[in-house]
Amino acid sequence: MPLKSYGVLKGRAVDRKMELEASSPHFQVHVQADKLDFRLAINVKSVQAPFDLLYFLDDNFKHPITEQLAKLDSGFNEIKESDRKAGGIALDYIRGNLFNVTQMKPLPFNKPGVDNDLNELIELYIQRAIASPEAQIYAFGERWYEEGKPDKIFRFLPGNGVHDIHMNQGSSGKFQKDNGVYQDGGLMIHFPARNQWVAAFFAFQSQSFHTDDVHGNPLPDVPGKPVPDVPGTPPDKVPLPDGKVRIVAALVNPPGDDVGKESVTLINTSPEKLDLSGWALVDSLKRKSPLKGISLAPGGFVTVPLSGKDIQLGNKGGIITLLDKQGTKIDGVSYTKEDANKQGWTIVF
Repeated sequence: MPLKSYGVLKGRAVDRKMELEASSPHFQVHVQADKLDFRLAINVKSVQAPFDLLYFLDDNFKHPITEQLAKLDSGFNEIKESDRKAGGIALDYIRGNLFNVTQMKPLPFNKPGVDNDLNELIELYIQRAIASPEAQIYAFGERWYEEGKPDKIFRFLPGNGVHDIHMNQGSSGKFQKDNGVYQDGGLMIHFPARNQWVAAFFAFQSQSFHTDDVHGNPLPDVPGKPVPDVPGTPPDKVPLPDGKVRIVAALVNPPGDDVGKESVTLINTSPEKLDLSGWALVDSLKRKSPLKGISLAPGGFVTVPLSGKDIQLGNKGGIITLLDKQGTKIDGVSYTKEDANKQGWTIVF
């Protein structure tokens, strides 16, 4: 069942608090937006084993979604279920090509020492945001309300905030009820003075990174399997895109007439010869271009010409995804409007 009130909060960070002793600790952030106070409750530890969260942080985040975010009004911008789809503003770790999920790493929420745990990592950038009056916080997740009650952390009235600031699909067991596509959480900070975007993404080690396109539930027929919902059970292999074929370049803005001149270059990184018949390239709107008669030797390259009749690589930024013949994601990339500005130049990923 998808999240009921999913969206993105845009506002100013004014305070923060680490929770070190709670049974389910969160990094708490006080945000002010549209004359209201909000609390961001960012999970830093799982309630089931393995307890360390997966994270990926990019302090030079570039993705076409940032152009849409900058245009949002201050406050909570709800994203209705009908708008949680390809090409929109909703986050999806798997389908949105926001980052390479294989680069996510586990990190304890609290560890003796300096700058070596998840709380301290978040603290570094939230403190910068608090100290920078022009900085804007963008928090994706589910909104909650506590009418008539003060916030339990920062005591503002009424209690109000955003939680589920993490991946919200690929869960099994008791958490499967919250699965959905295009409803993932995440945290981004924009520092306008240097035009810098910082993005942080979080997931639980028990979640799968191969999910169905309707409900966001783990796929049962991919390598590995989700971690069973049993406390103390060691994790099984979590399915991840294998990257045996990578998208390494794309000609997005060819010289002259664009039609039939765009292309995508692939490389076989595996030690085996691969037949790509039945595979497909997919664009931002999930339009597909089937691959036919392509066979790649180990280490081999191929440049796939695009006809313009199926997928289209827009010059205002977009994403490109590679699926195998079962429809499983193998690789994905994104490019921005700035990347596509130079006509005739090939973008290298």
